[in-house]
Amino acid sequence: MKAIGHFVLILILAYIAGTVLPWWSVAVAAFVVTLALPLSPGKSFFSAFLSVFVLWLALAFFRDVRNDHILANRMSETILHLKSAPLMGIVSAFIGALVAGFAASSAAFLRAPKATA
Repeated sequence: MKAIGHFVLILILAYIAGTVLPWWSVAVAAFVVTLALPLSPGKSFFSAFLSVFVLWLALAFFRDVRNDHILANRMSETILHLKSAPLMGIVSAFIGALVAGFAASSAAFLRAPKATA
């Protein structure tokens, strides 16, 4: 249940932050949410990863449909050397999801209890 709240809160904060801040603000949102709602490093990584992946994939899809796939096709030809708008959306969502996942797992490791030697 805690992971679902973690997922939703990161999704909302990443969307709000993304409207006014640079693309890497998803890392800040994932880091802050994981500090506030602690999960294990693995769960926090996958929760943040899925949250930002879903968010960026949905945003890429809706923005891509509005311009009739022109920009995504050109970008995919330039970067991937393929004409595939959906693949470009998946690649960009994957990159954002990795950034958020690593930020969330960093916060989880920061909150983890220190082992004494």
